[in-house]
Amino acid sequence: MPHSSDSSDSSNFSQSSSSSKQDSSDEMRKVQRREKNRIAAQKSRQRQTQKADHLHLESEDLEKKNAALRREIKHLTEELKHFSTVLNSHETHCSVLQTQSTVPPEVLFTPLAFPQSHISSPCFQH
Repeated sequence: MPHSSDSSDSSNFSQSSSSSKQDSSDEMRKVQRREKNRIAAQKSRQRQTQKADHLHLESEDLEKKNAALRREIKHLTEELKHFSTVLNSHETHCSVLQTQSTVPPEVLFTPLAFPQSHISSPCFQH
């Protein structure tokens, strides 16, 4: 009977050896999976950082454009006020406008209402 005992010991040893190899293989797969996951997470964080940096630069660029447009609006508004003042002062002295008082002002002040020959007339040299 000792023989059968030896054979069972041998069988247990081969099972434990096989089990040990399996555990080692599983452990290597876990380590590889963790490393792969760590690299993927690092790349993901890097992409998020790049996206945030890009959005920040785009935001700064849009803020600069917005400020420039606001300055342009302010300048154009001031220019409109100036031209309105010039036009109002001109209307009181313009003999051409006073003789055509039956024509609505929006018709008088369209670009077609002022041919180039009229613009150089004395009326516009006040």
